[in-house]
Amino acid sequence: MRFIDQVTIYAKSGHGGPGSVAFRREKYVPKGGPAGGDGGKGGSVILEADQHLYTLLDLRYNPHQRASRGEGGQGNHRSGKDGKDLMIRVPCGTIAKLSESGKILGEVVHHGDQLILVKGGRGGKGNSFFKSATHQVPRYAQPGEPGAERKVQLELKMLADVGLVGFPNVGKSTLVASVSAARPKIADYPFTTLTPSPGVVRVDEYQSFVIADIPGIIEGASQGKGLGLRFLRHIERNAVLLFLIPVTSDDDVDEFKHLLHELECYDPKLCQKQRLVALSKSDLLPSDDHAGFLHQARERFGSQEQVFLISAAAGFGLDSLKRSLWKCIQNELDSGS
Repeated sequence: MRFIDQVTIYAKSGHGGPGSVAFRREKYVPKGGPAGGDGGKGGSVILEADQHLYTLLDLRYNPHQRASRGEGGQGNHRSGKDGKDLMIRVPCGTIAKLSESGKILGEVVHHGDQLILVKGGRGGKGNSFFKSATHQVPRYAQPGEPGAERKVQLELKMLADVGLVGFPNVGKSTLVASVSAARPKIADYPFTTLTPSPGVVRVDEYQSFVIADIPGIIEGASQGKGLGLRFLRHIERNAVLLFLIPVTSDDDVDEFKHLLHELECYDPKLCQKQRLVALSKSDLLPSDDHAGFLHQARERFGSQEQVFLISAAAGFGLDSLKRSLWKCIQNELDSGS
């Protein structure tokens, strides 16, 4: 199934049913009072988060979403049936905003969260509602309130504990495939990954977290180059960022600073997240040079950065990295509680 993280839909709520003009007419009560019932309210269009979904694909092919209208009122004070609400199921982490103005209507983050996109029209009052001491035989009723229509843009920001940050072709997909059951596309050329791909990483029997393979960032991504803005927004919800830099980089510290710069230009808050640095593709180094290379790398990056040496292909250093990521995630949860 294709990963679609942005769609535009046309949401229309149902009209309210009209009130009824009716009078009580029985065998021995030829001139009974007003007995018109109220109309039912129109159905609303509601967004609902579903943890079993991870794409907005269905809505791309069904952009017109319309709730049912309310039924009209009837005699003998019988109210019309309410229109049925239309529930639109979307992945957790979906944001709704008005397409024209960009105003955010709200978001559904956790499973079961609901957001009303368009409220249904109110049902009209029947003529019995307008009876009074001075006006005992009203011969009119309210029409139902019309439904509303909105053009709404839905954006999915992937929910993951750890987000991978790096330039194209540094081994992010290989790492996700090595530490989880996810199977993102892997190939030896840039931009193999074109959509975020999540995977569940198991640390111990009852400890696990979600890691997301974010498509590679390029310089200028924060200004919209390539698909930068679409990629970067998925990083906003990650608790921890893992920067991936290959050992073959000409200047790993400079590459790290360039990545930080793109995040800061997009949203300065991203640079405040907990982060780790993993130097990937260590299988390209002589095995007896790992300790010395890591020691020098940690000196280059400074004591403020946690630096690891890994090889996703060979499985080297992955266990230590997973446990450190788990610890960072727990620290983030404790600080947020």
